[in-house]
Amino acid sequence: MKIWIGTAGVPESSKDRSTLGGLKTVSALKLNSMEIEFVRGVKMSNEIAKEVGKLADDLKIRLSIHAPYFINLCSLEKDKLEASKQRILDSAERAHFMHADIIVFHPAYYGKLSEKEAFQKVKEACEDLLDRMKDRGFSDVRLGLETTGKVSQFGTLDEIIEICKEVKGCTPVIDFAHLYARAAGRIDFSEIFDKILVIKLKHLHTHFSGMEFSPVRMTGMGNERRHLNLKDGAPPDYKPLVKEILNRKVDITLISESPNLEGDALFLKGVFEKEGYKF
Repeated sequence: MKIWIGTAGVPESSKDRSTLGGLKTVSALKLNSMEIEFVRGVKMSNEIAKEVGKLADDLKIRLSIHAPYFINLCSLEKDKLEASKQRILDSAERAHFMHADIIVFHPAYYGKLSEKEAFQKVKEACEDLLDRMKDRGFSDVRLGLETTGKVSQFGTLDEIIEICKEVKGCTPVIDFAHLYARAAGRIDFSEIFDKILVIKLKHLHTHFSGMEFSPVRMTGMGNERRHLNLKDGAPPDYKPLVKEILNRKVDITLISESPNLEGDALFLKGVFEKEGYKF
């Protein structure tokens, strides 16, 4: 078992706002993971990606990439679907060159499709993407389908698990705050880990933060509103998560998406250390 904890992007305390500067700050903070944020577009060259990968290797920092937000694998417009796929492929190319083993993305919106139709569209798109990645030599990168926080989005825990069962090369990204929001303020960490056992993962990639949500009337579900600091938001206590990870000996990455980016990453690291884990 190994636990990796880090930040979604360059730490707030980093004076050098480049990715390379961010990695140096992550290392100085004694964190060991960083998610490269391409959420507004893939603007990094392959040459810089190679530099990022070398520095991360030297500093023993585990890398991941968050692909752009503008992705909808259920789009019924061919040009928008292809643009979504291209953003994922561009992210995968950079991931390959920086030795990041996973690209994280929000898969789709249901739109006018039924849940079953949306599932089929996402599955077919992922199969196509993995074929293209193989042709381009990027088979070392996994597609990380993230659990989503709004009822309009494809990405319940069950949907993500089923995709990953059926499509080799896809892996779940568990966003605990999103699951909490979508369930209107309920979360059972033990149940989450029980459900993902079926995939037999070697490594689990996750996000954490506090979360404000809005209940969806008459459904028992909720929609995420905004990420919050751990001390300000809910889930109110991540200690049960820490205990589940340690008891189950889960090899895991935990990425802070809190506004208090590195502060909450360090806080969670401290919880693990209090429970006896040595980084």
